[in-house]
Amino acid sequence: MINLHDIRYIRLGTANLDDARRYATQILGLQIAREANGAVYFRSDNRDHTLCYYEGDPRETTTAFEVRTAQDLEDAAVLLERHEFKVNHGSRAEAEVRYVDDLIRFQDPSGNTIELVVRPQACGPRYFPSRDAGITGFSHIGLRTLNARRDEHFWTQLANARVSDRIGDAPLLRIDEIHHKIALFPSAHPGVQHINHQVESIDDLMRAYYFLRDRGIRILFGPGRHPTSGAMFLYFEGPDGMTYEYSTGVSLIPPEDDATHQPRQFPAVPEGFCVWGARPDIPEFKS
Repeated sequence: MINLHDIRYIRLGTANLDDARRYATQILGLQIAREANGAVYFRSDNRDHTLCYYEGDPRETTTAFEVRTAQDLEDAAVLLERHEFKVNHGSRAEAEVRYVDDLIRFQDPSGNTIELVVRPQACGPRYFPSRDAGITGFSHIGLRTLNARRDEHFWTQLANARVSDRIGDAPLLRIDEIHHKIALFPSAHPGVQHINHQVESIDDLMRAYYFLRDRGIRILFGPGRHPTSGAMFLYFEGPDGMTYEYSTGVSLIPPEDDATHQPRQFPAVPEGFCVWGARPDIPEFKS
């Protein structure tokens, strides 16, 4: 089994690196870690970086997960190849531009590009945001899936993800006690569907709503509250059509409850996504 320790970073191609840099700092509220290798790296917590924009095709999206040891990385490669996944071992140059010791790359059954990394760098100085958005860290991603039941099987049988809840066929998957780190949403094509950052409080969420609205940023969903994780949320549009989310108050499933937790089934209708009555303007969230 692939033992995922934590989600680590997202890499996104962009048609305009300058616009992406401005958005990530002035709107999203991230800190620039560095500009190097034809890319801009952004911090949101004590990790070296959690988001990297580079000049490239916006359809090229990569999600990275950390594994604990070099042996875990090698075992993951062997397991994937045994199940007929094509595995690419990262070069030394590729590891250096990702600020990790080593990595492998593969595509999940829907074609999402996934990297597994070992010994990713942390950052000593504390995270200092470019604006006071209240961000406490990068938390989870939504991935598009061409077949949710098949992909759920991949993440829960070949990897250590567990289902916390489902909305229609879309599973919300945890790899630690946080309600979910991965959410799989049915779609016609692969790719990162949304990127979540946690904020400290509902005050930060509501400040963001007015801040974004006043600057003409398209609000896609919310403010609202998910019936699944209990998190209060706000989704909004980013560069190249990427969807970003702020949320706060996500529920935990502690280790003592992990084995007995029974996933709940919510309908794939607006009420399955929000208990406050917000209506989504996000294709994968529409029934």
